[in-house]
Amino acid sequence: MMGNPKLIFVVDDDPFINMLVVKRFSSEGYQLEAYSSGEECLEALNKNPDLIILDYLFAKEDKEFMNGMEVLDKIKLVKPDMSVIMLSGQDNGEVVLELARKGIDDYVIKDHNLIDNLHIAIKELFERKS
Repeated sequence: MMGNPKLIFVVDDDPFINMLVVKRFSSEGYQLEAYSSGEECLEALNKNPDLIILDYLFAKEDKEFMNGMEVLDKIKLVKPDMSVIMLSGQDNGEVVLELARKGIDDYVIKDHNLIDNLHIAIKELFERKS
C-alpha cells in the first residue's frame, strides 16, 4: 500500500473480534485502532479515520452503552461523509434497511465468514472511494 496507511477504527465490545480484525488488517498495511464502546470511538473521531467498523449491539451488564445505531447517528452528525461498515450477529432485514437509510456503507454478519466478508467489504469500499 502506497502513501499513508488508511486508518480504520474497530468498535466492538468483544475483545476477540477486535483482536481478530486488528491482527488481520494490520498485516495488510492498514492502521487500526480498537475501541470497546461507541463512546470511546466518538471521543477519537478527531483522528479522522478513513473507515469505522462498528458493532451493532453493545452489551454490558454493569453499564448502559449506546447501541450501534445511536453511535452511527452521532458519527453522521459530526462527520456526515464518514464510511461505516456495521457488524452484527443478527440478520434482521428491518435493521439492515434502517441502517442503510442512515448511510452505512456495508453490513457484515458476524459468522464464521466474518473476516473474509469484512475483507471484501473494506476492499470494495476503498476502491469506490479512490
